[in-house]
Amino acid sequence: MQKCDDGKRNGDTMDHREGKEGQLDPDDEVLLEMPLDNSDRLTRDKAKYFTEDYEENDRVSLVHGRHERIPFKDFFAEVRGFRDLEIFLENTVLLLDMPETGMTEIFERLIREVSEQENLSIDMEEAKQALFTHDSVHVLGKTIQGTSYTHGVGFDYDQSWIVALCELPLLLKRYVAIGRLRHAANLGSTSQEVRFVILVLAPSKEKTTKNAMETGRTFATLFVDLEFKHLLLDVKADWEFKALLSEHAKKLAKEQGNPDCRNSHLQLTAFDDLEGDKSRCPIARGMIGDLKRRLPHYFSDYKDGIYGNKTIHKVTSTTLFLYFACVLPNIAFGMLNDTNTHGAIGVKKILFSQCVGGIIFAVFGGQPLIVLLTTAPLALYTKIIFSICEDFKLNFYGMFACVGLWNTFFLLIFSIFDVSKMMKWSSRSTEEIFSLFITCAFSADAIRDTVRNFKSNYYNEACQNLSAALTSVTPSLDVNMSVTDHMTQAAPPECLKENSILFLLLMLGTLWLGLTLYNFTTTPFLNAGRREILADYALPTAVLIMSVIGSVIFRDIQIKPFSYNPDEELFVVAPLHTLPPAAWVAAAGLGFSLSLLFFMDQNISSALVNTPAHKLKKGAAYHWDLFVVAVINGFLSVFAFPWVHAALPHSPLHSGACA
Repeated sequence: MQKCDDGKRNGDTMDHREGKEGQLDPDDEVLLEMPLDNSDRLTRDKAKYFTEDYEENDRVSLVHGRHERIPFKDFFAEVRGFRDLEIFLENTVLLLDMPETGMTEIFERLIREVSEQENLSIDMEEAKQALFTHDSVHVLGKTIQGTSYTHGVGFDYDQSWIVALCELPLLLKRYVAIGRLRHAANLGSTSQEVRFVILVLAPSKEKTTKNAMETGRTFATLFVDLEFKHLLLDVKADWEFKALLSEHAKKLAKEQGNPDCRNSHLQLTAFDDLEGDKSRCPIARGMIGDLKRRLPHYFSDYKDGIYGNKTIHKVTSTTLFLYFACVLPNIAFGMLNDTNTHGAIGVKKILFSQCVGGIIFAVFGGQPLIVLLTTAPLALYTKIIFSICEDFKLNFYGMFACVGLWNTFFLLIFSIFDVSKMMKWSSRSTEEIFSLFITCAFSADAIRDTVRNFKSNYYNEACQNLSAALTSVTPSLDVNMSVTDHMTQAAPPECLKENSILFLLLMLGTLWLGLTLYNFTTTPFLNAGRREILADYALPTAVLIMSVIGSVIFRDIQIKPFSYNPDEELFVVAPLHTLPPAAWVAAAGLGFSLSLLFFMDQNISSALVNTPAHKLKKGAAYHWDLFVVAVINGFLSVFAFPWVHAALPHSPLHSGACA
């Protein structure tokens, strides 16, 4: 049996401590105000001031202390950890057997060595102010330490090492200095036997993945291991010290990559074994576990949408956000399906499918934060099915329904036999790559539509004829036709360059306005509450404002509306009986491929919703959600409605909008 060790032993954790100082000048006077009544009115000149007399060197200050538990660096899933380690090991200032024992002397030498090796001009006093909270008595302001909890003993700090964080505004990149002390030093109440000091110098303004905290977390994860620290105490050379760090990081990555050892959010929330006998029938154990986990919170999902601080405001803003975030791509995919299927599946069916599927999933699904939508890959799959039907003279509705029913069958198999457990092999990098793919797909659709619009209205044959006519006209008194008349005859109504310009203006304007309002919380304008309101309503506000601009200010420009057939019949059972046996077999292959797409989309979207960063409390329901999605799409397939599954980026954005 392989030993699982990702850097945590006996309940080890890491604690981040931050201290900030606010000083009270001893020369300041404190005014004591007392309530006055009519019988004893005190005039202003009788008010008493109470002043404390201090010694010449006495100082009074306020120190803000905060402890925060931070996760270990996952060298398997977080690529940044390995990259940081490789870069810093090449340039790290490493001092072995430092004779200094005082806190000031230790950090002054580390800062001085960094300045000399990297040819920097670091102001020592400025560095001390950023590193310590007091001027006279030095106390480290921001540190990372290891902590452990032993049952029956209690909570304790690992006092053999400490990571100190120092952020300076003049630095352009990060630097790391590691010092191994010859004798244990007392650097504070929770670090009285320090042998290893890790100093992280970083710019004050740096993105989250590269700030001092993330860099310190990388090295802190390595020093948590007790046996590893003993090895570091025995090394004699710098290269040997760095080699041990690199090998230990690779060992951690290998152990963290083992699914039996990984402490991933999928294992903690969705794939716990059922309590009881292990020999019971394994069928549907995942779904039963999901129901046991989620049913106790079912009614609280409704209650939490009504009661709570700012709940009504958040629900309202989230509803409007989702309305525009879902309706606009639905119309776009409806037009795309209408074009690809020659009107067989249009905007009306798309909208109805989203409404029915979303409501059913919201009521019966395990994770109500997930948003079901049709996506670009599904629209492409629909086009492939239509092309096959045209080539082999098959009924499209029947073939579409048959593929959807086979897809439902395979999804039911996946959910009943807990195939979603395979997702524990999926790392965060996989999720981010999939999210990047969805982002690129949406961006490509927007660019493709823009190019298509310009080709239809700006660079079409009519516009080219108009340009040729304008260049061929020469002013002459003998010409019976004026230039204006010539332009009128040479310019057919199909040349609509203004439509393309307006298309581009509205698209970029909506994007710019939405991002500006969404990021309004980072500006100093207005107060915090109003900035938050603007950020919450960024998308609907941007869409409505740009829609008014396009409809009112540019009302003279005739824009072609999207096609919509209000008389289209919806609940017409697909003619499955018209398909030959060979079509059923072919539909099974298409349905299996489609089920793999559903499986990946559904589970990765669920994982991004249930990520620990969202701090959800009610648990996940991967198996049950996949089962509900299978049933929903089975119903939609019978009537040849478009399919739906968990959508990116709408699902994680929904979670963020509710926060």
